[in-house]
Amino acid sequence: MSAQMEAAALGLDAGSRTPPPLLGGGWAEGESASCLSPLSLPFRFHPTVESLSRDALEALQFERLRTTLRRVYDSLPSYRAKCEADGVHPDDLHHLDDLVRFPFSLKSDLRDAYPYGLFIVPREQLLRLHASSGTTGRPTVVGYTRNDLHTWADLMARCLATAGARPGDVIHNAYGYGLFTGGLGFHGGAERLGATVVPASGGGTERQVLLLRDLGADVLCATPSYALNLAEVAEREGVDLRSSRLRLGMFGAEPWSDGMRAQLSERLGIVARDVYGLSEVLGPGVAAECEAGNGLHGWEDHFIFETVDPDTGNRLPPGQAGELVITTLTKEALPMIRYRTRDISRIETAPCACGRTHARLMRITGRSDDMLIIRGVNVYPSQVEAVLTGLPDASPHYLLVVEDHGAMAKLTVEVEADPALAPTFYSTLAQEVAHRIKAIIGIAAAIVVRTPGELPRSLGKAVRVKDLRRKT
Repeated sequence: MSAQMEAAALGLDAGSRTPPPLLGGGWAEGESASCLSPLSLPFRFHPTVESLSRDALEALQFERLRTTLRRVYDSLPSYRAKCEADGVHPDDLHHLDDLVRFPFSLKSDLRDAYPYGLFIVPREQLLRLHASSGTTGRPTVVGYTRNDLHTWADLMARCLATAGARPGDVIHNAYGYGLFTGGLGFHGGAERLGATVVPASGGGTERQVLLLRDLGADVLCATPSYALNLAEVAEREGVDLRSSRLRLGMFGAEPWSDGMRAQLSERLGIVARDVYGLSEVLGPGVAAECEAGNGLHGWEDHFIFETVDPDTGNRLPPGQAGELVITTLTKEALPMIRYRTRDISRIETAPCACGRTHARLMRITGRSDDMLIIRGVNVYPSQVEAVLTGLPDASPHYLLVVEDHGAMAKLTVEVEADPALAPTFYSTLAQEVAHRIKAIIGIAAAIVVRTPGELPRSLGKAVRVKDLRRKT
């Protein structure tokens, strides 16, 4: 069977703007959610789509890309002007590799077009708007048609199932609701999966700990930094979440290390899985980690993934770390062509042990715009986190303070001591942290040891860097 015939046989109209059907609702025809064991494997929300052959996936991507490019080119003067400046036209797309000829989309495009300038459907067709916090006074606004919301819920349900959530689970959603896409994104996906949702949002941590226990949550969805906050409060309140029903955590929205994964797994008694997304291309639901635990499956029936050199923009081969670039294939309201995410990752296309055929995005190590250059050395906050989570006397809570020091930048790492460490040993801990940062990352940093609880706790995305340098 040809790739085109395979896609057509699965009900995937490559040129259609309508999202693919649920294909049996995620379980075999004739089954119901109640007949599924919560831990039964394998489990696929979209079993046929998740195991499409590479040829069929690429054939589907090409047809959807051709349609999307034409829609954006015809509807969006600003992107058409970029294409004309680069001497490229949608008719120049003859195969997937031709995508590299087309211009990037940038976050600044969204800010420059604030609020509705990049939408290619009438405002009246938007059923929902979300927005980022605007540090420059102009947030980035994203919006969704009815079909977009259907696609979003569908993909988020696929992510939840891929990580290990099941129909009938109680899912405690501690991502923030409101303009941030995290809370409502997870909420819609959990309902689509057929789970019971506890819309806890952020804050009220003591109450959330009791809800996790009393309502019998199976799955916790939160930023990793807030999940750590929940674990600390549970321990302080004498609530043993390790003996509760909780078995799975889905953590994302900020880079986190394998050391943080180990901390969360141990303190909450769960399997900790990674999930990825960003508002500009959808929200959460772009990729999720499977039971194999070796990268996040990016859903290639809806997105094309590339990595590029952050400095030159040149495309990098699979397996080489670079800035992740994403093209949307099924979004109606706000399609994005080659959107530069600023997230640093690498793409693996080798077969996964779980049997899914979609490429894997390896763990996000940081953001190119969060990278600090300290005396010529590139430093990501997640690298410091990895150092700290390997030290028994240090907690994973930290803050990087960057200041001018003559013509160079000075880095101070503020780290909390473990509650069991006596203050008389704080200076020894500072020396050990400084030694490890120098040996592993390659920079000299000043270390300030803070008492337990002294650093602010996150209710959502953690603030890891305080940049006090003079702006020029």
